[in-house]
Amino acid sequence: MSASLPPARASTVDERSIKIAPGQTRLGGSDGPSTAVWAYNSAVPGPTLRLRQGRSVRITVENGLDEDTTVHWHGIRLPNAMDGVPGLTQPPIKPGETFVYEFTPPDAGTFWYHPHTDSLVQLGRGLAGPLIVDEAEPVLVDRDLLWLLQDWRLAADGQIAGGFGGAMDASMSGRVGNAVTINGRAPAELGVRAGERVRLRLVNAALARMMALRFEGHRPVVVAIDGQPCDPHEPENGRLLLAPAMRIDIVLDMQGDPGSRHAVIDDFYDGLAYTLTNLVYDKVSPLRAHPLDASVGLPRNPLPEPDLANAMRQEIVLQGGMMGGGKLAGVGGMPGMGMPGMNGGAAWAINGMSMTGDGDAGMTPQFMLERGASCHLTMRNETAWWHPMHIHGFSLSVLSRNGAPTPHRQWQDTVLMAPKDVIECAFVADNPGDWMLHCHVADHQMAGLMTVFRVK
Repeated sequence: MSASLPPARASTVDERSIKIAPGQTRLGGSDGPSTAVWAYNSAVPGPTLRLRQGRSVRITVENGLDEDTTVHWHGIRLPNAMDGVPGLTQPPIKPGETFVYEFTPPDAGTFWYHPHTDSLVQLGRGLAGPLIVDEAEPVLVDRDLLWLLQDWRLAADGQIAGGFGGAMDASMSGRVGNAVTINGRAPAELGVRAGERVRLRLVNAALARMMALRFEGHRPVVVAIDGQPCDPHEPENGRLLLAPAMRIDIVLDMQGDPGSRHAVIDDFYDGLAYTLTNLVYDKVSPLRAHPLDASVGLPRNPLPEPDLANAMRQEIVLQGGMMGGGKLAGVGGMPGMGMPGMNGGAAWAINGMSMTGDGDAGMTPQFMLERGASCHLTMRNETAWWHPMHIHGFSLSVLSRNGAPTPHRQWQDTVLMAPKDVIECAFVADNPGDWMLHCHVADHQMAGLMTVFRVK
């Protein structure tokens, strides 16, 4: 269940290759049925790309599908032409063709990669992979583990259910599945040893499933969010809120008794809590008598600090979707429409504009920024639903939520907005190009909850 993370190779440019193609996997383990999937290098999730901070990588992607695709390097601050949005930043990769992505990751941390073409179907059929950029001086731990979490809607025969893009999913909470996997398998127990310290990298690669993880009998310490180090802290009420596309790095000191078992519970949805997995302690004596006496803080990445006093102010308002009681929310520009989200239509809007699909060359920017300017961005969620809002090309300094200052110095590329939330963020527009900003519940993005802004 834990992924091994091999060291990066030594050369001037790190050369990698990925082939995207249909494949088969056993999501339930070796005894379960074989499920038809789409995969990177025949694996679900795709191979862990372990890169070095500040060192160039060249990744050749070959498309073995019968439809167009691209790869988006989620959370990496890279040149616009490498961002993987079809039409907007690159031509789609046609069947049988290749595209070479080349960039130099400026930030260490936990990231991931996924398609940005036919996103709902391609993500939902398995296309996701972890990307880790190592710190020059990593935090001192006994083990560095990765859990890439995916959520599948499976039919009775173990195959992926059809019906992608249904109107109910589009206008409500998205395509939440009925099976959760860790690193592409039904969760097995995680064997641990008393006294050890573990760094656990959590990646939510689900289409729509929100998660709230509790490690019973343990006190996880959050050391990074979305790849960016924060002030080490214990999560509020002991729950790690992990929305689609988000990553949280935690440090766990294993203080349970030898031979004990402790559940990891996901209780995000009321009345639908379940045990994701269990931490099972070996019966051997503890590795050490007391927790490691070493800092868990990570070195900061070179993020430019926004100048709030002189920042340009922008606001985006999230609108639409289904309201309580089956009532449709009004969305500007869509008067008199029927069921929202029908036949790929719009169910959502940002500032009254609905951009549906995956991105294209004709998208009008919501706002424009001069290169180097600071931007103070207010995001208002006027809907009845949760939205993890993802910004491409940048990381946002999260300033406040509903008027309360954000603690722990948090930078995020995917900011989870609860219904009616108002969140204040800021960033420096130091990366030129047309950049997407969208909800990472794939159904919501495809049904209109995305926009574009331009850095000139």
